[in-house]
Amino acid sequence: MADKRDYYEVLGLGKDASEDEIKKAYRKLARQYHPDVNKADDAEAKFKEVKEAYDVISDSSKRAQYDQYGHIDPNQGGFGGGGFSGGGFGDIFDMFFGGNGRQRNPNAPQRGNDLQYTMTLEFKEAVFGKETDITINRTENCDVCNGTGAKPGTQPKTCTVCHGSGQEEVVQNTPFGRMVNRRSCSNCGGTGTIIEEKCGNCSGSGRVKKQRKIHIRIPAGVDDGSQMRVNGEGEGGMRGGPPGDLYIVFRVKDHDFFQREDDDIYCEIPLTFTQAALGDEIEVPTLTEKVKIKVPAGTQTGTYFRLKGKGVPRLRGTGQGDQHIKVVVVTPSNLTDDQKDLLRQFGSLSGEHTHENEQSFFDRVKRAFRGD
Repeated sequence: MADKRDYYEVLGLGKDASEDEIKKAYRKLARQYHPDVNKADDAEAKFKEVKEAYDVISDSSKRAQYDQYGHIDPNQGGFGGGGFSGGGFGDIFDMFFGGNGRQRNPNAPQRGNDLQYTMTLEFKEAVFGKETDITINRTENCDVCNGTGAKPGTQPKTCTVCHGSGQEEVVQNTPFGRMVNRRSCSNCGGTGTIIEEKCGNCSGSGRVKKQRKIHIRIPAGVDDGSQMRVNGEGEGGMRGGPPGDLYIVFRVKDHDFFQREDDDIYCEIPLTFTQAALGDEIEVPTLTEKVKIKVPAGTQTGTYFRLKGKGVPRLRGTGQGDQHIKVVVVTPSNLTDDQKDLLRQFGSLSGEHTHENEQSFFDRVKRAFRGD
């Protein structure tokens, strides 16, 4: 626990960070360390560290608990896999005092493990959503033995050593007296049963690896680093337990023209000097169509225009963000002699003074060094 970094430090935030600041910091770091983009040896570890920190700090109840207790979760033994393993203090009590704490039923139903799948989306696929099929590898109950691990027509038998409890007692004489410790049964491995004739399909494990095709609907508005849970599509449960869930993490490709920030879209449009000075009506591409906007006379480079409701559909809520258009005035190059003459006339009429016919900059620097 001592070597686990502070979650706020991981995200580069202060403890008073707002929800928006937390979200932006996570997206920035997720893009930076995502293994699909960053090929450094430690990128995957840093990506997992960032995600773990975000999962806690972005949840108001977990954040409040973390602010009070740090990495030690008094209810579960730790955040993100830290803390005491297994059952917490009950297991430590069992270790030292002979198992007077909680006991587990080895034959109780057990929920299946969750799975994670990383999906890469095109920019507009993330904006508008899509339906698609994905194929995942997961562990399921064996169809031949129905998860028992025993050859069809036979059944597992109760272990004669632990009598089905999955635990055996070990008596030790110590300087403090005779102590009894409980541990997993060495005869059945803690399962409470013995399989005399194993299923040929799963070799007695009751579990097999399978590929499964899943049809999913990606909602409009997902962003890079977003994740979606698909209930019940994780690994199969054991002994009648429910299956785990599938978590799909999205990686969104950049677009050549559009940039996204939360639910807003940004782009740049070039303007000629004439358009900026005299004004014009120009055509601008959006995510769905082309629209016309009026550029007032005298528009300066760096001016923004907003197209309301032309951004990204809001993932949680209604409506859409906006599109922001930045105009950039392009300085003409490779002018003809006639064009240069016209610009000189314009400069003269505007009271501007050019230095075309004056001494060059380097000549003036040389004269300054000579003291002229």
